[in-house]
Amino acid sequence: MLSGATFCITTFGCQMNKHDSERVSGMLQKLGLVPVDTVADSDITVFMTCCVREKADERLLGQVASMKNTPVRKESPFGKRYVCIGGCIGQRDGQALLDQLGHVDLVFGTHNLNEFPLLLQECVEEGIRQASVRDGRADFPDNMPESREHAWAAWLPITVGCNNFCSYCVVPYVRGREISRPFEEIATLAQTYVAEGVKEITLLGQNVNSYGRDLYGKPRFDDVLDAVSASGVDRIRFATSHPKDLTDSVIERFATLNNLMPALHLPIQSGSDVILQAMNRNYSAKHYLDLIEKLRQARPDIALSTDIIVGFPGETEDDFLQTCEIVEQVGYTQVFTFIYSKRANTPAAELVDNTPREVILERFERLRTIVENGALAANKTYEGQRREVLFEGAAKKGTLVAAGKSEHGLTVHAEVESESLLESLKGSIVPVQIDEAKTWYLVGKILDS
Repeated sequence: MLSGATFCITTFGCQMNKHDSERVSGMLQKLGLVPVDTVADSDITVFMTCCVREKADERLLGQVASMKNTPVRKESPFGKRYVCIGGCIGQRDGQALLDQLGHVDLVFGTHNLNEFPLLLQECVEEGIRQASVRDGRADFPDNMPESREHAWAAWLPITVGCNNFCSYCVVPYVRGREISRPFEEIATLAQTYVAEGVKEITLLGQNVNSYGRDLYGKPRFDDVLDAVSASGVDRIRFATSHPKDLTDSVIERFATLNNLMPALHLPIQSGSDVILQAMNRNYSAKHYLDLIEKLRQARPDIALSTDIIVGFPGETEDDFLQTCEIVEQVGYTQVFTFIYSKRANTPAAELVDNTPREVILERFERLRTIVENGALAANKTYEGQRREVLFEGAAKKGTLVAAGKSEHGLTVHAEVESESLLESLKGSIVPVQIDEAKTWYLVGKILDS
């Protein structure tokens, strides 16, 4: 009954959610469903959700509510559009979503992703409107088909879940405790991807640095990097890396592995030790800066990005200024800034904060200016350089400007002469002369190889 129907997936949140969406797409296509780009063209719409910040909840509720006004397509085999919610909000809220949103048909959690096809079949064929959410999992979730967004790039999860319990974060509650994928599976899968033509592998985990502690008694992320490097893949990246577990041996790999890209996302969250302690981050600002120094000794050209929360309960002006000082000192190419979002059932939600909202917003704007100035200054260092760019497609639909990522993870734009050339560049690593730096991207021209 499902075969031939169309589906659309909308994804919120992190790379792990994006990979989960690729798995959902793979499972649906295995059932004979056809992917489409818009909700209006879909018979089945799936929302893969994030609940790390309140804004993600608001976006989901807004988009689901708007679907009441989206007509069912005339060719629909069902006479209606089925709406499914998965991911972290599905795991957290379960039945409450069905109670709140009367036109949602199915809710499933992060721990039973592999059951989604069966649940959907029950929903469509037997008319069962349900929320199915498991409390946890016993082993690493694998053996699910996937449909990658790009044939030349692959997400490779090596852990799921998190044991860190940062005081503001819901991830351990909706993703569960940390579980590592067996080392041999990772190495084999990397080799398989390379045989399929993948040029860039991104290793995923809520904290990749602690990989293997549950299986082998100690972290083995450095061994994972060695094994994936040995696959011969052109490019390796990883996310996310927790400062408290970033070891010297992992840092050394930036100097010794040629296909480990010189880019690292290392969230600091705050530059104040008082706030870091309240966040339960388990490192100090000095420890973080020592890591930055070691990284730059190993790979002087490494590009660094980070996450920062403004307005954590109790943050003073002095705490905020310490964060600004670190941003200016490190020289990040990109900083993801967020205003603190209270999440129910986290320790930080119990903290009292009397800081006026307008003060927090003013600090956020001050930090944003520092971040933008720093990003532009960092990008200007690439002017005049030749960089190798993995092109992904058009910078903007309908334009003859190709967009891709440099070795340092920076977006690069380059004009091309024709649609056919733009198409042929997809998935290719091509040299580009960088002519101009913008705040969030670089502009250059394609060189002859």
